Parts: sequence; C-alpha cells; structure tokens
Amino acid sequence: MEPPAGGEVHMSQAIQPAHANSRGELSAGQLLKGIDATAYLAAEKHAGVSCVTASVDDIQFEETASIRQVITIKVKVTRVFSTSMEISIKVIVENMLTGAEKLVSVAFSTFVAKPVGEEKIHLKPVKLLTEQDHVEHNLAFERRKVLQHEDTFRNLMKESSKFDDPICVEDKEMDSTKGTSVQSIELVLPPHANHHGNTFGGQIMAWMEMVATISSSRLCQVHPLLKSVDMFKFWGPSTVGDRLVFNAIVNNIFQTCVEVGVRVEAFDCQEWAEGWGRHINSAFLIYNAVDDKEELVTFPRIKPMSKDYFRWYHRAIARKRICLGRKYVISHNEEAPLCTLWDVRDQASLSDDNMKAFQKLVAKSGWEVTSAVKKTKIYTLEEHDILSIWVEKHVEKPAHLTYHLLSDFTKRPLWDPHYMSCEVIDWVSEDDQIYYVICPRVNGTKPKDLVVLVSRRRPPKDSNTYMVAMKSVLLPSVPPSLQYIRIEIVCAGFLIHATDSSSCTVSYFNQISASILPYFAGNLGGWSKSIEETAASCIKFIENAAADELTRKF
Repeated sequence: MEPPAGGEVHMSQAIQPAHANSRGELSAGQLLKGIDATAYLAAEKHAGVSCVTASVDDIQFEETASIRQVITIKVKVTRVFSTSMEISIKVIVENMLTGAEKLVSVAFSTFVAKPVGEEKIHLKPVKLLTEQDHVEHNLAFERRKVLQHEDTFRNLMKESSKFDDPICVEDKEMDSTKGTSVQSIELVLPPHANHHGNTFGGQIMAWMEMVATISSSRLCQVHPLLKSVDMFKFWGPSTVGDRLVFNAIVNNIFQTCVEVGVRVEAFDCQEWAEGWGRHINSAFLIYNAVDDKEELVTFPRIKPMSKDYFRWYHRAIARKRICLGRKYVISHNEEAPLCTLWDVRDQASLSDDNMKAFQKLVAKSGWEVTSAVKKTKIYTLEEHDILSIWVEKHVEKPAHLTYHLLSDFTKRPLWDPHYMSCEVIDWVSEDDQIYYVICPRVNGTKPKDLVVLVSRRRPPKDSNTYMVAMKSVLLPSVPPSLQYIRIEIVCAGFLIHATDSSSCTVSYFNQISASILPYFAGNLGGWSKSIEETAASCIKFIENAAADELTRKF
C-alpha cells in the first residue's frame, strides 16, 4: 500500500465482527461512517477551519469486504468552489494473507467551511501537481454542473407522469409498497457528535442506511445489498440532545434494483413536545438482492396506492434517468479499440457476425423506458458497465420504403445532425457497404470520424421485419487522421417492423461505446432532447419522402 501523497488523507481499519452484517461482510453503515470521518479530516486539513458535510454523492459499491480484511479509505480535495470543496473518496480492501487489493467503493462529498464570527471565508485553490490532478479538477466542475438539476428534475417529473405504464391498469398480482414503510428514532448522544457538538454526518448516514435496509428487506424477503446511493443531502444541522426521526419507504423497482427513500427530521426538547421537527436530511439508496446461487433477483412491479405513493414512484423514475446521465457524463473510462479488421477474404463471415451481434442486442431483456414523447419512446439497458439504448418510433410509411431510406446511409446526413457527411468507400455487395462518416464537434473537441460496415437484410417470406446492422471496422486504406478523433460503434442498427400496409415501427438500437457517449449522455440525463429531436427529424424525413421516386429506386 502506497503512502498518501500530498493533500491526501488515508485511514486504514481492520474489519472486526462488530463492523459486519449478518453475511459476515462490512456493513454499509460502518463504511459510510468511515468515509465521512476521513473526508472530514481532509476538508479541515485543506481549509484550516471547521467544516461540515453538505452532501455525499454518487456512492458506488463495487465489492464487499469481509471480517479479517483491511480497508483503506483514500480521500483528497479535488476542487475548491469559494467556500465549499469537492472531495473524492476511494475505498480499497486488502487481503492480509495474499496482499491482493480490490476497489470496494467510490464516492464524492462536498464540505462547506464554517466561518469564524462574521469573517467570510475564501478557500485556497487546490495545487494541481499531476496530469491526474488536472483531470479530476475538470471532472469536479462537470459533476457540479450536473448535480444542479432542479429544472431538469421538474421537467422529467412532468414527462414521466405521461408514460404508458402498467401501473395504470388494475393488477392484483402487483406488490404494494405500503408495507415497506419503516420509522426509527435515535437520540443524539455525545459519542455521535464531533468536537463542535454537531452530529457526525457519517453517523446520520449509517442510521439512514439501517432503516433503508429494513425497508428494502420487507420487499426483497432476502438480505438486500446496497448497490449505490444517489445522494445524501444535508439540509441542516442536528446537535447533541436532538431526537432524530427516520422514515423510509420503497419508492420504485427497476428490474433488479430497489430504490428506497429516507427522510430525517430533527427535534429538540421543545419541538419534540410540540410535534414540529426540522427536515435535516434526505437520501435515495439503491439495493440489489441475490438468491442462493448468488444471482441477482428480479423483482415484480409495484403499484402506488395513493397520490403520495404515485408521486414518489414517478420521482424515482426521474431520478433514475438523471443518475444514468450523470453517471456517464462524469465517467472518465478509456476504452480499448474493439474494431474488427476488415478482410475481403472473410467478408461473408464478417457480415454475418455483424447481423448476429445486432440480433443479439435486439433480443436482450430488461429494457426500461426513460422517455415517452409523442411518437417516440426511449429505453435503456444497463449490463454491468455496458449501456445500450433503444429508440422506438412510429412512421406513417410502408416498411419496405422505410427500409430503403434508412439502409442507404448516404441519406442519413439529411435527417441526422450527428452525421455531417457519409460516403460509400467500399461496395462489398448488394446488402453490405462500408461507409466513411464525419461527425460534428462535441464540447469544443475536434470533429470525429468513423468507418462502419452496414449490413441489411430483407425479411424472409414468413416475416415482416427488416434489419439494418452496423459496426465499426478497421480499413487500412482509411487510417485515423490528426484532423479528426476516430470513434467507434460497437453494435447498432435499425429494426423495421410492418404494422400494416401503410405504416411501420422503427426501432434504433445502439450499444454505446465510450467514444460516442458524448452524443447521448446529456439526453439520458434529461438536460438535452437531441435523441427525441433526431427521431422526430427521421420520422419527418421518411414521411415526406416521395413514394414514386422510392418505388422506382427500390
């Protein structure tokens, strides 16, 4: 284990039975207490004055830690914003017998410096000594922008309430969340507070995690596992002597995930007698559950039972979408090239592989609707760190004409603003062509380019579904250029299904690679409408096409 660099604070602890849950693993509550305490030390080390926790965001739990292992919490200040600072947190578990290390958790917290008297505080900036310091400093600014999403949240709430959702239909087999409601009360004692008499933020988070775990276990009926926390938000302080009331309930279910909302109110002695408390904390925790074979449990849908439950249900949908976009906006994962080398001697096999990969993507289960606007629906699918998107739209044109328009990629710049130009560079066969595509700048970077194999298939006699598959290929005659950033499409395409003789449903699928993520992330998070706008442009292009001209060409 390397010693801490300048500006970092490390805390190592051996995991004892008292720190473990019923599975013999370090409890999430204990880990949250350690995270907050270590981050608190780093904040005060940088500020030189007392600091308080404002929020802890984007907590991800990657691995578990067990009794007799050692965890090390590494924290550092990544950026200063006048009177507040962002602190990055990384938790490593070490096997003392083998020396092997694994990443347990990552998180980001915000601390605010407390002024002494009336004096205003302006924190000193962070010293950026390495390239990684600069990267983290820039990402901190992106995270701050993404976290300020109140307007986005309100817009998504309006949008999510319009979804065509099965909960609107009576179904007696759906579970109710009413039985997952949990309340707990804690009295803040001196051991729960810091040297200023304020309750430790980590202690409050641990209590919140406890009631959330109870709430989720009532629905899961097995031991739930904390997967992530959207945000622990600290709205106000509590002090020694306060009574803290914790209320938790399951808000919604997303396939294998359960969202639990927790609200904390504080009461001093007088407020307790009068029944008027102060709302001091909120959090939204995401749980998984595993069966006896250690496989993820898929949960049944739930049904809101009142207006309040219905509001919480739709807020969870909006948060899910914001978290999805935020997760990928602030990620900084470099991706190894996956392109297949194009070999003319093996072109039939490469074309078939292109189509099989697309069919496999289309056949996946677990898609979740994230947007529904007019003729267009957007679904997402998360599998480990792989994100895929499915855009479904209804078109008032026959399927065979729609297929002709969408399979000719030279026409794509006419309706897709993400394609500046698209030209055929190798006419492999009637159903397979290789295109060179130039895409516009994103976030001030250089324009992007890519080389893609497009394979199309008409339906057999017993079907009415057309397919157009695409993936990036390496073509020695078109090497990367310094003028552009070479990007990659792993697997994408169109599925065109005839609904009748004059209309069809068009589904666009894309397994998103890191290089094309900037074109999608803002939309996934709800602060951009680029996908919906592109889908509307596509529909308009197809429906306005001259049928006679298409018939002649087809």
